[in-house]
Amino acid sequence: MLGHSFALTRDPYQWLEDVTSERALSWVRERNAEAVTELTGGFRFEALRTEIREVLDSTDRIPYITRRGEYRYNFWRDRDHPHGLWRRTTLAEYRKEQPDWEILLDVDALARDEEENWVFHGAQCLRPEYRWALVSLSRGGADATVLREFDIERREFVADGFALPEAKSVVGWIDVDHIYVATDFGPGTLTTSGYPRTVRRWRRGAPLVDAELVYEGRPDDVRVSAYHHHTVGFERDFVRRVLDFYRTELYLRCGDRLRRVEVPEDAIVGVHRQWLLIELRSDWTVDRTYPAGCLLVTDFDEFIARGPGELRVLFTPDERTSLAGYSWTRHHLILDVMRDVVSHLSVLTPADNWCSRPLTATPPLSSVGAHGTDSHTDDEYLLDVDGFLTPPTLAIGTIGAGPAEVLKREPSFFDDAGLAVHQHFAVSDDGTEIPYFVVAPASAVPPGGWPTLLHGYGGFEISLQPGYRGGLGRAWLSRGGCYVVANIRGGGEYGPRWHSAALKGDRHLVYEDFAAVARDLVTRGLTTPERLGAQGGSNGGLLMGVMLTRYPQLFGAIVAAVPLLDMLRYHLLPAGASWMAEYGDPDDPVDREHLLPFSPYHQLRADGRYPPILLTTSTRDDRVHPGHARKLVARMREYGLPVTYYENIEGGHGGAADNEQAAFMSALAYEFLWRHLCG
Repeated sequence: MLGHSFALTRDPYQWLEDVTSERALSWVRERNAEAVTELTGGFRFEALRTEIREVLDSTDRIPYITRRGEYRYNFWRDRDHPHGLWRRTTLAEYRKEQPDWEILLDVDALARDEEENWVFHGAQCLRPEYRWALVSLSRGGADATVLREFDIERREFVADGFALPEAKSVVGWIDVDHIYVATDFGPGTLTTSGYPRTVRRWRRGAPLVDAELVYEGRPDDVRVSAYHHHTVGFERDFVRRVLDFYRTELYLRCGDRLRRVEVPEDAIVGVHRQWLLIELRSDWTVDRTYPAGCLLVTDFDEFIARGPGELRVLFTPDERTSLAGYSWTRHHLILDVMRDVVSHLSVLTPADNWCSRPLTATPPLSSVGAHGTDSHTDDEYLLDVDGFLTPPTLAIGTIGAGPAEVLKREPSFFDDAGLAVHQHFAVSDDGTEIPYFVVAPASAVPPGGWPTLLHGYGGFEISLQPGYRGGLGRAWLSRGGCYVVANIRGGGEYGPRWHSAALKGDRHLVYEDFAAVARDLVTRGLTTPERLGAQGGSNGGLLMGVMLTRYPQLFGAIVAAVPLLDMLRYHLLPAGASWMAEYGDPDDPVDREHLLPFSPYHQLRADGRYPPILLTTSTRDDRVHPGHARKLVARMREYGLPVTYYENIEGGHGGAADNEQAAFMSALAYEFLWRHLCG
């Protein structure tokens, strides 16, 4: 088979992995020009771009907030502020229709002054005063950032304050004069995944090279970091060693000594005041066997002193439910439990023997989430509710003080009259039921079915739940399209079992599940293969590549964004080595054997018949290397296969650095789909 022989020969397009070489960029510019000529000339493209941009820039969007002391912080981008404003206001002001915001940092002004395309990547503020912040700025949206200390009260960067050059750094405040810093300290200080493998304690005013070494990991770890808990009376310091994507060692720092928190390496650990929470990814046998997916709690100090001891079970999954997450307030624990991919919230109270009661009702086939706004201080929480056809509502409440109060409602960005949401289940090749959501007109299906867009991801425990997308509504649903979200294995929709079932050698289940949903849509008469499109990004871009090469007969068009596609070299490209726990090690003969059939770059055939595909990526993506998409496009062009390519020179893994770029990239995808699914 051609794909296998190609895999064993020299890669003729490896030169495209040289991200910023003039030869590679010249090739990119030629492909971009072709895509622009092909897709952007008509009225529909301009209408799509305008409508999507209006949603992204709308001042009616909810400005989501983070509580820090007496203020509520927000980062905001719109047409007048494409790089964005970091700002704050009080809760009393936020309740108003038009709050009065204090501008802390104008990123557009900073970008102009410094002639850099800065993208704001967040800020860590030192509690409890919240005057000092560690601000992360990315060039063009890359994961690597520049770090600078910022004085919030003076609205300026601190001269001679904490600062780091561009790197994939992890930092955290200890006190006003010390931070933990894991960064690129020079040769030998990064892991094979490109992340820091040493973490140090850095004193204000001291040279970075003199920072005290706290911990050094191994080269084949993913990364290491350290952090300080600031809760009064429960101050603690921790070191985290990430062995692979799902295995971590956590250490309590006791002076110069480190004491291991003896939980399973694949468990997810959380510490709040006196409590240690342990979320299991696999069965754990101590006094008895606790099943994967359950949530346990115990006293932290007793656990450190004497081991597991008595563990209380707060949640146990079943075939239909899983733990989606949890959040603390000062005195309560909010649990988010998914039942058939729909969240249900409850409150557990430690002081009342962990009694449980519902927090709020969940609308049918919708999404609901809640989190404590400051677990150090009180029991205030924010509640967010939305759905495919229901614009988000943000409410605020205090546990035990009655129903939450609505703070903000987002308007409808598209006409949803006549649309309906349904959940169906397809049967995969091994008999497993795969849930999926359908958003479609409630009227009778037209002859030939609807033009349908099927979205999926299927990896890294990421769950795809109902959610409102104004741009999708305008560009697809309001124009007569049907939208489908497939909850395939590899995600976290049914907990660890749903994810672990499709790791490494069982990866084929991800692709069989997605194909099963595609077939089920046709069987139900909702669409036809000619009118069925598929779309996914990152790991979902790999999914699209496999659909292209393994199931081409099921689709009329495919869109893949920032995709993985060369599964025999992915571990040698930036951040790729950190994903071997998900996919396997291409240098291991056993893993290589199962990777090769699902490596789209190696499975293309010159005599194959494939649906047209649009691939998009970003030059500045330092997570999924743009070489993946570039090389597949080059191979398809060599074979004379239908392919369109656009690479944003900026944007990072998100694909776009601002709303203008995001609208352009989205409009390219929708225009491509409309042309090929409807003629």
